[in-house]
Amino acid sequence: MPRILVVDDDPMVCVAIEVCLQRQGFEVTVADGGEAGIRALDTSTFDVMLVDIFMPHMRGFESIRVFHECAPTIPLIAMSGYAFASFDSPSPDFLRMTLELGATVCLRKPFTPNALLAAVNECLAKPIANTRHS
Repeated sequence: MPRILVVDDDPMVCVAIEVCLQRQGFEVTVADGGEAGIRALDTSTFDVMLVDIFMPHMRGFESIRVFHECAPTIPLIAMSGYAFASFDSPSPDFLRMTLELGATVCLRKPFTPNALLAAVNECLAKPIANTRHS
């Protein structure tokens, strides 16, 4: 059973992701922020990480960089609900930037259960995800 680490400071997002993935047979560990996510990585092994880009105490790209450095072999799905480039705004495309920092896939919140499952399955299909440490 694939093990998924969900790192997000929004409890409603965590519950929605947890329920969706558990219904599909995944084992889900929820961490309510960056520090809790790092502790979870220290004590358990995971097949995929879902990490929110913007969380208190670990802002912006720091979370993606830190999680990728702590577990470079675990595919990382970056999530964010704002800060996207648009046609009428010169703002940077933060999700695209996360790919350069080690994210495997990016999800824009809100996302559908199908989009979540597609992202997780894409990560699990990558050869590097098949090196389990358990």
